[in-house]
Amino acid sequence: MKQQEVHLSVSNPPYGLSFTETRRVFNALAFAADKHRNQRRKDEGASPYINHPIALAHILVDEGGITDHVVLCAAILHDTIEDTETSLAELVAAFGPEIAGVVAEVTDDKALDPTMRKQLQIEHAAHASPRAKLVKLADKTCNLRDLAATPPPEWSDERRRDYLAWSQKVIAGVRGTNPALEAAFDKACLAAG
Repeated sequence: MKQQEVHLSVSNPPYGLSFTETRRVFNALAFAADKHRNQRRKDEGASPYINHPIALAHILVDEGGITDHVVLCAAILHDTIEDTETSLAELVAAFGPEIAGVVAEVTDDKALDPTMRKQLQIEHAAHASPRAKLVKLADKTCNLRDLAATPPPEWSDERRRDYLAWSQKVIAGVRGTNPALEAAFDKACLAAG
């Protein structure tokens, strides 16, 4: 299947989720909840980490009109390799290579210097699959909304501005993926700026 054809089916599917697809989404929720169970977000209230992947799925469905279960599962699982002890092989075994592949595309290599990781996100965004671009859009939108509403208390105004500028560079590479999600990102930028 050509990339454009995948993009169209991801952005505008002709049907809703099947029972099997719905079950996979709920399995992803249970898996992510277990993996992130002892983690908290950096906001002042230290909210449960699982709220973040759930928010991504919510943005994708409610604001982007996405009903592709691969995208929804990957969004829910997007931080499991990066921020927990989960391996790519474990995700492949539990969810198959398609979902695990999208998660791998949006996973940073924590062994790299943070500056290098940020630069690689900018460079890789434009070459990501359409599904990974959707997850990236939802992730950056969610992070900017959190930054505007409940920023980490130790973050200075300069650090917030730097994060906003970097997010805009990453998303510049995925423009043209989903106009509704891009509009939500742009609105989040205004609120965070």
